Amino acid sequence: MRIGPHAFTGDLLLAPMAGVSERPFRLLALELGAALCPTELVSAAGLVRATSRTRKYLRHAEIERPFCLQLFGGDPDLMARAAVIAREAGADILDVNMGCPVPKVTKGGAGAALLCDPPRAAAVVRAVRAAGLPVTAKIRSGWDARHPNAIEVARALEDAGVAAIALHPRTRAQGYSGAADWERIAAVKAAVRVPVIGNGDVRSGEDARRMRAETGCDAVMIGRAALGNPWIFREASGGPPPSPEERRALVARHFRDHLAFVAEEGFRSAIPAAVRQFRKHLTWYARGLAGAAVFRARAVRIEDPAELLATIDEFFGKSQPARETGEPEIDLRGALG
Repeated sequence: MRIGPHAFTGDLLLAPMAGVSERPFRLLALELGAALCPTELVSAAGLVRATSRTRKYLRHAEIERPFCLQLFGGDPDLMARAAVIAREAGADILDVNMGCPVPKVTKGGAGAALLCDPPRAAAVVRAVRAAGLPVTAKIRSGWDARHPNAIEVARALEDAGVAAIALHPRTRAQGYSGAADWERIAAVKAAVRVPVIGNGDVRSGEDARRMRAETGCDAVMIGRAALGNPWIFREASGGPPPSPEERRALVARHFRDHLAFVAEEGFRSAIPAAVRQFRKHLTWYARGLAGAAVFRARAVRIEDPAELLATIDEFFGKSQPARETGEPEIDLRGALG
């Protein structure tokens, strides 16, 4: 697959997820087989206003190149200005979010709201392209079941010069409920010439292989299934699942890297908050493991980083899948919904 001048040897991408796709997690996904890991959605207005909260999303490592930054906004002029800022901050690819269903995004005409106005969606792509970088877009099937216009939107974006299109085949009204209709991915792939990236209901490596076979998509984007399981990228390429020791080492490393990432901002007082923020990752990493409920109940009360790291080493160092012990597994795939 190519996106502009950038060629990729792999065909697995990490989906941009708010509060998750920070640099530490992106680096883990890349190490385990993801070919590209976009940032979480970044406000174009926030970039233009140069808010400290938004600017932190621009931090990346050289190993991430090509570095892909996802922007959201509904005003072409504002998106054009944000695109220039992103380019100057080191972005190599700009992705436009046209699928976020959250009301605080759509009420401003951004995210999935752009699906309701294909000409404006195309204008946004043209405006962002003016920064001189390849532009991709992530879309949904449509606003609701009465308006399934993914093909119309995809063709408008192709005419505007988009370099690739990622499709999550649920409508905005569905959110993350119901089933992703993979037939729509195949339909969009047949309707445009640019690369099409499939997304939605890829919960295992086998699902990724099946999506490629059934839809003909050029690449597969994995989102919620990677939460607590970044090894899914390796498994989708035929690799093995993690051993208990590998899982323990990676969770501990992710926690340490997360703390260091927060400390880079220069606010040591933010470390307790960083510990609390990481708890969601621990919930996902513990999913399906024996004793997960007891571990979570203990971990959510810990504020000290050293104590939490010791608890991580203790639990994950001897963790086994719950199905091997008779304990029920807990499905947390909708945790971001």
